[in-house]
Amino acid sequence: MNLNIRNAFEKPSRKKQAYEKPLKTGRNEQTEKSSTSDVHLDDMAFLPDDDNEARDEDDNLSPEVRAMMKQLERPSKVDAEPEPTCTKIYYASRTHSQLSQVLHELEKLQINLSGTSVLSLHPEASKSPPDSAKRPISLVDEDDEVTTPEVRAVSLGSRKQLCINENLKGKAGDLDEACRQRLSEKGDRRCQYLPPIEDEIRILDFRDQVLATPKDIEDLVVSGQNAQTCPYFGSRRAITQAQLVMLPYNLLLQSAARESLGIDLKDQVIIIDEAHNLISTLLSLSTIQLPLKTLTTSLHQLSIYLARFKDRLSTQNSLHLKRLVGLLDALLKYAEEWKGERNKVNPNPGPAKAKENVETMTSGELLRKLGRKVEGINLLEVEAYLKKSRIARKISGYCAKELEKAAGADPLKRAKLSRLSNTTPPLHAVESFIVALTASSDDGRVTFSMIDDQVEIKYQHLNPATYFREVVEVARSVVLAGGTMSPISDVTNQLFTWLSAEKLTTFSCGHIIPASNLQTLVVKKGPRGGDLQFKFDRRNDQALLAELGQIMLNFANVVPSGMVVFVPSYSFLHVLINAWESSGTLEKLRSKKRVFMEPQDASGVERVLREYAAEIQVPTVKAAPGSGRKAGALLFAVIGAKLSEGLNFTDDLARAVVIIGLPFANLASPELRERMQYVNRLEQSRGVKRLPGVKDAATELYENMCMNAVNQSIGRAIRHKDDWASLVLIDGRYSSPRIRSKLPKWIGESLIITETFGEVMKEMGRFYREKKSRL
Repeated sequence: MNLNIRNAFEKPSRKKQAYEKPLKTGRNEQTEKSSTSDVHLDDMAFLPDDDNEARDEDDNLSPEVRAMMKQLERPSKVDAEPEPTCTKIYYASRTHSQLSQVLHELEKLQINLSGTSVLSLHPEASKSPPDSAKRPISLVDEDDEVTTPEVRAVSLGSRKQLCINENLKGKAGDLDEACRQRLSEKGDRRCQYLPPIEDEIRILDFRDQVLATPKDIEDLVVSGQNAQTCPYFGSRRAITQAQLVMLPYNLLLQSAARESLGIDLKDQVIIIDEAHNLISTLLSLSTIQLPLKTLTTSLHQLSIYLARFKDRLSTQNSLHLKRLVGLLDALLKYAEEWKGERNKVNPNPGPAKAKENVETMTSGELLRKLGRKVEGINLLEVEAYLKKSRIARKISGYCAKELEKAAGADPLKRAKLSRLSNTTPPLHAVESFIVALTASSDDGRVTFSMIDDQVEIKYQHLNPATYFREVVEVARSVVLAGGTMSPISDVTNQLFTWLSAEKLTTFSCGHIIPASNLQTLVVKKGPRGGDLQFKFDRRNDQALLAELGQIMLNFANVVPSGMVVFVPSYSFLHVLINAWESSGTLEKLRSKKRVFMEPQDASGVERVLREYAAEIQVPTVKAAPGSGRKAGALLFAVIGAKLSEGLNFTDDLARAVVIIGLPFANLASPELRERMQYVNRLEQSRGVKRLPGVKDAATELYENMCMNAVNQSIGRAIRHKDDWASLVLIDGRYSSPRIRSKLPKWIGESLIITETFGEVMKEMGRFYREKKSRL
C-alpha cells in the first residue's frame, strides 16, 4: 500500500517551548517564613495546583515579584508562533523490540521524502547572543548545500526506559513524579540532563540529533548519554516535526498519554502492527484492578496528607479532598461488609464455590450500594479535580519522601522502598478506578471477588471500540496490519460496527512460500483408533494421554531437527508430563530427541530457547553417541503464553508445529461471561437477527478468541520464502467447517483431514522424504 506523505518542512525549526508544566506552590519564600504552619518549603511542591488559591495569595507577593510574574505570563510574538509541522505516520506495535525491527527495515528502503523547499538555519544564527533561546530560520532553495535526512523518525518511550539520571532512578518512589518535581527546581536540585527553559538551544540541538537518523529506544539512551541531555524530553520535542513516530500501543491508544505527549492525531496516518493484539490491549488498558489492600493504603495516605496540609489548602481543595475521603471510606466499608457476608455463606471456599465468591454490578449499582452521600457525589467533578490538581501524584510523592526519610540508612528498609518504587502508587490505581466509573454504565462492569481470602475490586470495560473510536474518527487513515489476523470477522464485529461499510476495506493475501513447502494435517484418530478430542473434562483421561504419547513418539521418528508442540495451558502441560513420566513415555521421547518445556517464569525463557537452538545445531553423530538418538529437539510450549507470539522458529528450529486441542477460555470467568452477555445485548440493540441454527454473537466471540490464539501459535513457523514445515492440528474438532473457516486462508486451502493415524504418518513421511531429496 502506497501512502503519500505531505512533506511540509525538511529541517526542524527551533521553537521555545516548556518541557512540562512546572508544579506551582502559590507562595513565595517570605510567605513561608511568616507562616504559622509546620509545613516546610520543600513540601510545598506536594500541594495541589490551584489557580484560585494562587490568585488569592497574590496579595502576599511584593510588587517586584508581581511585575516579574506578569512579564513571564505575557506571551511573546516568538512564543505565539505555531511550530511548523507535517503530516505524520504514527506507527504502533506491542513492544519496542518489534518497533526496532521496523526501523531496521526502514533503512533498507530507498525513500526520499524531500520537498521542493526545506527549513535551514539562518546564517546569522551563529551570531546570536548566548542567552538567545530561539534561532531564526528561513527558507532556502534546493540548490543550497543542506544535509537533510530522508525520513525524520522518532521513537517514543517511558521515563523508565529513557531516563539517564542514575541517581534519580535509584531513589525510592515513583520515577515519573520524581522527574516532575525536578522540573520546578533550579540550580543543583534540577536534573543536570534537562537544560533550563532559558537555555533551550541545548535540547533543540539534541532534538535535531534525534531527527537526523532513525533511532530506537536503545539508540536514544546512548545518544542522550553522549550529549548529556535527557532523551525522554528530547524525543518528545521531536514529535512535532517528525514524519514517522514509533510508539508502543499504550501511548497511542490512551487519551491521557496522547495529551501528555502533545500528540494530535487529526488528519494523520496511523498504522497499528501486530493488530491481532489490538482488542485484548484495548480491553486491558481499560481494566482497573483495585485490591482491598491498595484501597486501604490509599485512604490512609489521603487522610495523613489532609491532616498535614489542612491549614495550607484552599477551601475548594479541602472540600474536594474530603469528598474523596468519603468516597474511599464508603467503598472500603462496603468491601469489608461484602467480604464478611461471603465468609458467612462460604466459610470454606474452594474451586467449586468460586462463582459464589464473585459479584458483578454496573457502576451505577455500585454507587447506590455505597449510600446516599456517595450517590450524590458528581464523579465528573471528582474526575476533573483529580486531573487538574494532580493530587494522586503529589500525595504519592509526599508519602514516598516521608518513607525515605524514615528509612534513613537502614539497608533493609531501603531495599523495601526500592521494591515499592517499582509498583504503581496506590492512589494512581484509585484515581484510574474513579475515572473508569464515569464511563457509560452499560459499557462497563464492577466485579467484587475473593482472591486468596482478600477482596479485589475490578472495573472491566466491555466495549473495545469505545476508546479506539476516538482515534479512528480524527485520523486521516487507520491501517491495522498483522501476519495472522484471522478470523477477521472478530476485528470488524468488535471495533467497527459503527463505521459505514464503504469506509472499511479488508485485504488478505496468501503466503510467499510455494504450496509444496507447507503441509497441514488434522489428526482425528490416535494410533489405537481412539477419538482425539481434548475437551476440558477429558484432559485427565489417562487413555487419551497415553494415545497422545504414542503420537509424539511416532512424530519424533519422522520429523527432522526441531519440533514445537503447543498445548492449551500450563496445567495441562503439567498433567501431561506427569502422566508420561509415570508411564515411561517421556523417557522414550528423550531417547529420540532432547525434550524442553516452556517455563512459567519469564526469566527462564531465554535460557530454554538458547539451549533448544544449540541442541538442534548438534550433528546427528554427536547427538547421543551409542544411543541411536537423532539430532534435534522437542519443545513443549503453551498457546497464548510467552513462546506463542513474537518469536521466529525459523528453518530447523521448527520443521513441525503441533497444536494439541483447542484453547477455549474458562467459561466460569465472570469477566468472560459479562463480555459474552454484552456482545449479545449489543447485537440485539442493532436489530441483527440470525438464521435458525446459527450461533449467537457470544458463541462467535468465544470461538474467535480461541482461534486467534491458535493462529498465532501456528504462525511461529514458516518465516521466509524458502522455509518449510508441517502443521499438525491434533483434535477432531478442527475438522468442523466452523473451526476450519477461522484458520488463515494460506493454511485452510491446503488442509488435509485424516481419518486414520496411518494416513497421518503416510502423509508426513511423504512430505519429509520429498524435502530431504531436494536438500
